[in-house]
Order: sequence, then C-alpha cells, then structure tokens
Amino acid sequence: MRIWLVILILVCSVTLSAFTREYHKPKDENLNKKISQWQDYKFGLMMHWGPYSQWGVMESWTICSEDWIGRDLARWENYSDYLEDYENLQRTFNPFDFDPQKWVKAAKNAGMKYVVFTTKHHDGFCMFDTKTTDYKITSEKCPFSSNPQADVTKEIFDAFRKENFWIGAYFSKPDWHCEDYWWPFYPKGSRHVNYDPAKHPEKWENYKKFTYDQIEELMTNYGKIDILWLDGAWVRPRENTPEEFKDWAITKDYDQDIDMPKLAKIARSHQKDLIIVDRWVEGDYENYLTPENKVPDEALLVPWEACVPLAAGWSYNKRHQYKSTMEVVQLLVNVVSKGGNLLLNIGPSPYGDWDPVAYERLEGVAEWMKINSEGIYNSKALAPYKENNICLTQQDNGNTYFFYLCEAEETVLPAKIRIGSHRPTDDALVTLSGWNEPLTWEKTQNGGFEITIPENLRNNPPCNYVWTFKVTEIVSR
Repeated sequence: MRIWLVILILVCSVTLSAFTREYHKPKDENLNKKISQWQDYKFGLMMHWGPYSQWGVMESWTICSEDWIGRDLARWENYSDYLEDYENLQRTFNPFDFDPQKWVKAAKNAGMKYVVFTTKHHDGFCMFDTKTTDYKITSEKCPFSSNPQADVTKEIFDAFRKENFWIGAYFSKPDWHCEDYWWPFYPKGSRHVNYDPAKHPEKWENYKKFTYDQIEELMTNYGKIDILWLDGAWVRPRENTPEEFKDWAITKDYDQDIDMPKLAKIARSHQKDLIIVDRWVEGDYENYLTPENKVPDEALLVPWEACVPLAAGWSYNKRHQYKSTMEVVQLLVNVVSKGGNLLLNIGPSPYGDWDPVAYERLEGVAEWMKINSEGIYNSKALAPYKENNICLTQQDNGNTYFFYLCEAEETVLPAKIRIGSHRPTDDALVTLSGWNEPLTWEKTQNGGFEITIPENLRNNPPCNYVWTFKVTEIVSR
C-alpha cells in the first residue's frame, strides 16, 4: 500500500505542476496553426507496449533501483538476476496476434483522431528497426523478428496514417540499456544517468549522438510524423528544474542537458511543422502540456492534453480493471470542456492484441460519439466550464453545448433542466442530440434558462452516460 501511495503522490505532484507552468507559445505561426488543428481533434489513442507485457509489470520501471519500486522477492533475490531476466524478455517476445488494422478500426469508430505509440520507453527496448542497438524487436534475438510485420512501429504508423490519423512517436530521452547512460563502470542506481556528465563529457556527448541518431531514424524511415512526444523529464538542463521536482528525486545535481535545440532542429529538418512535446520541461519545446492522470478544476487557456490509461496502469496486465464506458465518456467531456484533449492509453498484450474489454469500451464510446460528437470536435472552452453536473463547450459559430453528466444509474431524463450561467437569445433553438424535435425553454429570474423535457423523451433518451443539449444564438448574461 505504501508503494502505491508514494506513486500517487509523485504523479499528482508532477501533474499539478503541468497546470501552473508558463506556456511558451511557438514563434512559428505555421506550427501554431498545426497545434490549433490538433486541439480540434480532441481525442487520441496512446499505446504502451514492449517485452515487459509478458510479465504484466509496470513499463520499464521495475529495473530502476529506486526504493518505491516493487519486485517479486520470492522469485528474484537480487537486482542483477532480475535485470538479466528482464532484458532476456527480448528472447521470448513473440506477439503473433499483432494486427494493427483491428486497432485502427476500433479507434476510428470511437472517434479518435491521432495515435501516440511508444517507439522506445525508458528501458531502451526499441519497438522500431534501429541501427544503433541490437536491443530491439527486429533483432535476431527476438523471435518476432522473422515476422513480416516485425517493425511494429512502421506497421502501426502506416495502418493509422491510411485512415487519416495523425501520427505521434513517443520516445524516452533516458535509455537505461545504453551504456552511455547507465555506464557499467558504476552501479545502476536511480532513474538518472549514473555518472556526472560534467566529469565525463565525452561519454555524455556519445549519449547525445546516440539519441540524435535514433530520432533521425524515426523522422526519416517512418513516413509523416506529426508529434514527437518526449518522455523522461529528468533529462533536462539543471537550471530548468522546478522546485517541486527537487522534492521527489526527479532530479540529481547533474546537468543532463541533451541540447533540445539541436534535437528539435534534426527532427524538424525531416518533419516540417513537427509538434514537439518535451513534457514537463518548460520552454520552447513543450508545444503542449501533458498532465498525467489528472484533469484541472478550471479550463487551461493553452494547448493541453490529459494522458490517462483505460486500465489501472499503462502497460498490459491481465488482472487490471478497466474504466467503464461511462467513466471514459464523462472523462472525455470533462477534459474537452476545460479546453483539452484526451489521450486514452491501451496496453497491448504480449500476444499482440488488446484485451476484449478494451474493444468493448471503445465500442460503447463509439455509440455515444455517433450522437454527440458535434459538441466535442472543434469546440472551445466556455466559462464557467462546468455548472454542477453540466459541462459546457462552444463552437466558433456560436452554437453552445451543455453536456448533462448522468449519475451511475440515471436512465431517465429530468423533467426540467436548469442552467444559471447562460441565457439564450429570444429566438434561440434548443435541441437534444439524437432527438429531432426542438425543446421548450424559458428564461429564469437568475439570468439563466430552464429546459422542459417531454415525457416520451424522458423515458427514451437517445443515449447513455451524457446527454447533450445544443443551443444556438446564445449570449452570456
């Protein structure tokens, strides 16, 4: 229990900082236009996947020697044996059920518009065909390497791109397998580089080159890339370390400056107007904010995205419980009403498919989106963002949407729905998404309005989880 409490506190402390940091708007107007277009998409898919899925353990983190990490003490008595067995997972990783077309179909049906895939997590295992290391899915050491679809990054990106998804490459700046990051000369300690780069500048330069080479491979060999999603915020200039990070072992007194201007220049020389997300590192290369497992209480008036797992964790575990369809739909509405995008993570199994429950959840989201997506895509946050159980959005044309979030067992519409923060113009039309007839409404004394729901509609709502009321020609009181 203590371990998970530490994790929760750590995650919350980091994500809260994402709400308060200063946003640096890019100077390039073409990039700003692309970010604005991304904001209109609202809903994306993330996938954490690697050999660790065979054990059902937390992605990468179990090989990190920080004292909050849990391992199976009954099976491994020491760290060296654990690390050896972990890295040998490469030799048994054979996701023979891999079929990205199934994922594309489910994601598109659910209304997702972009995908972010873990090309490399902190453990350094490459899910793409790199020339920089043999610790990769296309190595002869990996049984899946003989499969025609062995370069799963290419297969995933190509499949989603064909259906007009934007493509995002997750990439970890730290690499715990690379000997220029975790140098074998020293013990493998925390998440950080295990030597002081200032004392061994040649070794750090080698690591930077290793990173640049992998970025260049991803930016040149995998078609059009829209988003470079960089993780591992502790790899950063020492002077760019907020105080809250210093309290949670997020940083050492090392300057782990990977030279983001150079990295970005390399990436954008191949991918014009590439959105770069150097997450949790304030500056010119954090093109949008990425709070993790957290939604702010108020709208953020800058580009942002909540990354949230559908299951209890980011990577696959057959024992994990999945969020309900209601939870996902209401999460999406809540995020969008605060001006953000939702990046929903699904971890594929070691066999190369999703848990059937994940498909069921996306199918439920799809049914809701078919009726209500008009108020989701291309929308903007509208104060007060949420009034009791009603979330608000607005389109540029003035159409306003009031999303009524149902209680768990609520299947009958209320007879009256009151909204106090806004009032329509006299000739405004009020409708319910999925219902063809206009609804009767009247002004209230507090400056708001009240919608009357006819009996036949009350007992036969057009969807579950969230009901969307659309108002045209509305003005704030």
